[in-house]
Amino acid sequence: MVGGRVARGGSTGDRADAVVRASRGSRRALTVLFGFALLAGCTARDPDAALDTRMWTDDLAFRIRLTPRPPYAREDVIVKVVIADKESGAPVENGEGRIYAMSRDSVQVFDGLERGPEPGTYYAKLNFLTAGEWAIGLQFRRDSTRKLETMDWLQSVRNAR
Repeated sequence: MVGGRVARGGSTGDRADAVVRASRGSRRALTVLFGFALLAGCTARDPDAALDTRMWTDDLAFRIRLTPRPPYAREDVIVKVVIADKESGAPVENGEGRIYAMSRDSVQVFDGLERGPEPGTYYAKLNFLTAGEWAIGLQFRRDSTRKLETMDWLQSVRNAR
């Protein structure tokens, strides 16, 4: 006896139960595979997009990427900022902004954002002089008639290579 049932032969109902259990398992497996395929399709254009820092203001959505990731001290770090309207998702084309950072030792670095070739994309370059935690700030506005939107975060910087 196995699990209260006779192991040999079994009834037709037992075989039907086994088929139902097997089909449930395969449905779960297909669901998981479909989920992975969907996730892979969403990031197929840019697989690193899932690792970007995302921030929002009242009317703008920001996606920020530092390259290399994580950044290293005494090495040029390219900052890519993709900016879109929060409601419509339309890229913000003619904005202006800057990025700045300060270490615990009060070392400061900064650069202005320059428009890139992609719609709504801006670039800057930073060079962190020391390793450790850096406070980074980003200011941006759609045009000169709008207020500056400000956001900040902490970034770990590794020792120089």
